[in-house]
Amino acid sequence: MNGLIRRSSDAPEISKDATIFAAGALIWRERAGALEVLLIHRPRYDDWSWPKGKLDDGETLPECAVREVHEEIGMRIRLGLPLPAISYPVRQETKVVYYWAAKTNGTAQPDGKEVDGYQWVSPQIARQLLTNVSDIEPLDALIEAYAKGHLNVIPFILLRHAKAKPRSSWTRDEGLRPLAATGKRQALSVQKILRTWQPERIYTSPWTRCVQTITPYARDIKVDYKEVGALTEKAAKRNPRSARKAFQKLIDRPESLVVCTHRPVLPLAFEVLDSNLAGGLSRHLPSDDPYLRPGALLIALRSPSRPNKLLSLSHYEPYDD
Repeated sequence: MNGLIRRSSDAPEISKDATIFAAGALIWRERAGALEVLLIHRPRYDDWSWPKGKLDDGETLPECAVREVHEEIGMRIRLGLPLPAISYPVRQETKVVYYWAAKTNGTAQPDGKEVDGYQWVSPQIARQLLTNVSDIEPLDALIEAYAKGHLNVIPFILLRHAKAKPRSSWTRDEGLRPLAATGKRQALSVQKILRTWQPERIYTSPWTRCVQTITPYARDIKVDYKEVGALTEKAAKRNPRSARKAFQKLIDRPESLVVCTHRPVLPLAFEVLDSNLAGGLSRHLPSDDPYLRPGALLIALRSPSRPNKLLSLSHYEPYDD
């Protein structure tokens, strides 16, 4: 599997013995004030299930979920709340499937091979139709989140810049130290994984290595990034209070966003995140230096109506040489 994944929705040991990895989504919508979910029919197994599929080489699980949904039912989705991963035996191996919720207003178009039919149903009917009993667990989590008003979410994504050239070999201004060759490849991987959440606003430390990390995604979505001077290493060390205020201000914004900063600044960001987390989520924050490796992301999802209430945490390290 390409890259580490840890999500607050999953049992800690969910992938311990897994040899097959897959990902998918529970597609949902509201009709007449009621929740509906999309079930698919797979002719090969003659079963009713969720859109999902196995991980391709070099792919991260979020990318896999988005790709499989598009390939099977023709929908382009933005990932929402992570739902519990499930595991089950497949012959002599263990398969684990990672799920996300994904809201849509689109129309399904089955590929006719992997999927030959679909239906929008209530969660109660879905529970009766699902062939694999383990598929009920993410459904129950979806129902609970909907009842709490937690399904409509926007991301706050914290990104550590990709691998930079070593400090020891850099004699110019520290703020100008650029990405190494590995870091440039990591930045392209960051671009791909950010597409799965599609943050619409980009904020970054103005130092070169942060700007270079976020530039591929900024170009991809044709949005200019905004520099936040308080998030450089130097500024945060000189005035940590200003750095904390900058992070809190970003969390308070009711918009989907990604912010890129430096390893020494991460503890300040985590302090702010911790103060905004819903109960029990603090244990999912990275606690040991270096907290996030170069090019890694921490995704916090929150309600647009209460952006400073963080509902889930996910940790991804999408690429490493």
